[in-house]
Amino acid sequence: MYSKNQSPNDFNSLNVLYFIYKWRKVLGIVGVSAIVISGIVSLLIQEKYKSTVILFPATTNSISKVLYNRNDDILKFGEEEEAEQMLQILSSEEIKIRIAKKYDLMSHYGIDSTCDQKRTLLENEFQNNITLKRTELMSVRIDVLDKDPVMAANIANDIAALHDSVKIRIQKDRIGQALAIVQKEYNDKVNYVNSLTDSIKVLNSYGVYDYESQSEVMSEQYAIAISKGDSRAMKSLEEKLQIIGKYGSAYVAMRDKLELQQTQLNSLQTKYEETKVDAEQLLPQKFIVSQAFPAEKRSYPVRWIIVLVSTVSTLILAILVILLIENINEYRIKPANKEVESSYLVK
Repeated sequence: MYSKNQSPNDFNSLNVLYFIYKWRKVLGIVGVSAIVISGIVSLLIQEKYKSTVILFPATTNSISKVLYNRNDDILKFGEEEEAEQMLQILSSEEIKIRIAKKYDLMSHYGIDSTCDQKRTLLENEFQNNITLKRTELMSVRIDVLDKDPVMAANIANDIAALHDSVKIRIQKDRIGQALAIVQKEYNDKVNYVNSLTDSIKVLNSYGVYDYESQSEVMSEQYAIAISKGDSRAMKSLEEKLQIIGKYGSAYVAMRDKLELQQTQLNSLQTKYEETKVDAEQLLPQKFIVSQAFPAEKRSYPVRWIIVLVSTVSTLILAILVILLIENINEYRIKPANKEVESSYLVK
């Protein structure tokens, strides 16, 4: 029972049971009605099946790094940065368009292709039916809901497969430009080295092969010829020394330049070979932990949750309405009682 100073609508631990008992019939009717209606509604909701793909990003994207650098581990899983990059690619507009086109999702989702908001409606369906998220273990999970379990599995697997296609396409656009630049630099360097080599060959034809050693040897021979008084040898050596003196500095300059250019050419050749490998060869960009398969039982809707939440919400709303009605009635009764008491005192 209510206390004297307590309104019948004060909802506390002392009168809650009384309140429920008082309105048990109304609450019972409301509860049963909510169960029936929410049960019927849950049966009308289209069933959907969920398929899931779990994959890890690869930390090594370049084949050349694996071939030429032993510090790179081709089997190492990517970390947070690579997982975030994978999420960005998987949620890209290119993948959405290719999936929508392959499976005719406009028709599948019942979207009018002539509607002005068809892309917005399709995007909403993607958000409602396709979920991409990073797990605590730095893997990426792809969940696909669909009324057709086979299509759900196929879409999930294709989204995972398209990750490599899109990422490699992006990388090849960049590596193709890099390859063109490196190839041009390499070809220019080869031509320059060949021109230096040809110039040195011309000097070799004049008899200049090794300036330092030739100068030393001929000087010694000239000194010997002088000591012997061999004028014929002296004349021959003088001619050779003149040639060495004339072309020796040019030979030394070209020889040193050729050595430097050959070193640079070797470096460019290595870079060119690495870039060419990356441009022509493919390396998987992910590790698939589990592929999607057609679900054997529905995942949505969970009918008992719908019935439970709907019933509880309806009962709470009904209690609030009853409390509001009782409060209104109470405020109406109080002025009437005061008028009766006033008239009694007057008499």
